[in-house]
Amino acid sequence: MIRLQKYMAQCGVASRRKSEELIQAGKVKVNDQIVTELGFKVDPAVDRVYFNGELIQVEEEKIYILLNKPTGYITSVKDQFDRQTVIDLIQGIEARIYPVGRLDYNTSGLLILTNDGDMTNQITHPSHKVEKTYIAKVKGQVTKLELKKIQEGIDIGGYVTAPSKAKVVKQTGGFTVVELTIHEGKNRQVRRMFDAIDHPVMSLDRSAIGRIKKGELKKGAWRQLTDKEITYLKGDR
Repeated sequence: MIRLQKYMAQCGVASRRKSEELIQAGKVKVNDQIVTELGFKVDPAVDRVYFNGELIQVEEEKIYILLNKPTGYITSVKDQFDRQTVIDLIQGIEARIYPVGRLDYNTSGLLILTNDGDMTNQITHPSHKVEKTYIAKVKGQVTKLELKKIQEGIDIGGYVTAPSKAKVVKQTGGFTVVELTIHEGKNRQVRRMFDAIDHPVMSLDRSAIGRIKKGELKKGAWRQLTDKEITYLKGDR
């Protein structure tokens, strides 16, 4: 027997956390019964599980993709307003995959897509503290004192961020470029951190996920993760 949300993740529907939301929203049926209980367990050999009316099954082949997301794409499988999603950039992959975590519509950079729910949990769960590095171009001159506030943790509206790594890469009269490394993933966190010191973000790009960096990967392009990268992301850190 296996928890329903874990089974859904193994089937490539979504991460465990997102699957829990789908269960609570009444979108999942086991045999002939809609299930909303998070502790519900299924026997994959006997039970038939449906998501949005479609039978789901464990994906036999695991897919691991690294995408350099351009701005102007939604980090989602589908969009209710028919906007372009990151899935539209992935051609030639028949298995159902989903993005791990999020990048805002106006944020570019590295994004992992997979159908491996266990890996998704390793990357996104706060306890694993996988670092993400961003290059932020912000308005105005960021002072040493303001940078220290970012480094030590800052209130972004009811939540104080964990300590982070931050350094100025470039500074001119009108803007500052800052390299920022965090291990949290609050909604619009980087933008909110710079808003808190009155330096709104002009552009934002995620340059690394842990030890995985862009290399020669161009905007809008993607590649398969290497075996070494997969092992690293599954917890061998």
